[in-house]
Amino acid sequence: MSTVTEIERAIEALPKEEFEKLAAWFVEKREQSVDAAFEEAIRAGAFDAMAERALNEHAAGMSRPLDEFLDRS
Repeated sequence: MSTVTEIERAIEALPKEEFEKLAAWFVEKREQSVDAAFEEAIRAGAFDAMAERALNEHAAGMSRPLDEFLDRS
């Protein structure tokens, strides 16, 4: 039996209160992982070209206020 299968079975056997506590912990861990990956992508320059394009389009008058955009939706 794999470790994942054992963990799944242990989780299924948890009382509701313990399951909810574990679920909240898991969500927090996942959020931390996503945040860390996003921050690393920023440091690596993964969004630099996109940001430069957006700034250039804004400077060229190709953007509009967010409120105006949302009012037209």
